[in-house]
Amino acid sequence: MGKDLIDELKKSHYTVALTGAGVSTGSGIPDFRGSNGVYSKYPEYVFDIDHFYTDPSDFYRFWKEAFPLMIQAKPNNVHLLLAELERIGLLKVVITQNIDGLHQKAGSKNVIELHGNIHEHYCSRCKKKYEVEKVKELLQKRSVPYCNCGGLIRPNIVFFGENLPSEALKEAIEHAKSCNVMIVLGSSLVVYPAAQLPIIAKDHNAMLIIVNRGKTGLDDLADLKLDVDLIGFANDLSEQLQLA
Repeated sequence: MGKDLIDELKKSHYTVALTGAGVSTGSGIPDFRGSNGVYSKYPEYVFDIDHFYTDPSDFYRFWKEAFPLMIQAKPNNVHLLLAELERIGLLKVVITQNIDGLHQKAGSKNVIELHGNIHEHYCSRCKKKYEVEKVKELLQKRSVPYCNCGGLIRPNIVFFGENLPSEALKEAIEHAKSCNVMIVLGSSLVVYPAAQLPIIAKDHNAMLIIVNRGKTGLDDLADLKLDVDLIGFANDLSEQLQLA
């Protein structure tokens, strides 16, 4: 890793991190589009909101396999690095596409969740909130969890076909406009509107750094692209910033 990157982070007064599924693979959570990702086992329509309300059993089969894994997962060194960068004043905010809550577990305080999180569930009819453990208990009795009112219980995540939470997106856009460095970690940058954020940052004269194993949709826009393992990147950066 070049000294130039370290210098940019140290002199930046407003650095924003945008994180995707690749950040959490080091915690044992599969990504979606990788060779062993979620889509290799479950078709994309399972995560479509219309399909969810038509046949929620498909999604809840995925839930039973994936959610306990996400809930039990522990932050890896990428999450810990970002939390430490925030603590020492080198990172303003983490904007994440992930739904696992691992940034908060690692200690990050300022986190914007674009796609919601798995720890919150609610009734789609009466809006009653449900803890994950209660949903898990209900799923032991039947294939789909329903509220006492008869409404379908759903996780507070963004399905395909749904808009992102307006307040979260608004905040994220403001940070993208204001930052002078945006560092993207573990995102393929093909899902919009999240992938629009680096474009907004560049339009407002920010430096764009992309760290991702493999190509992304915005490599040509990056001032610096590092095609490296994220855990190794985090370890190296921690050492060079004397955070280890």
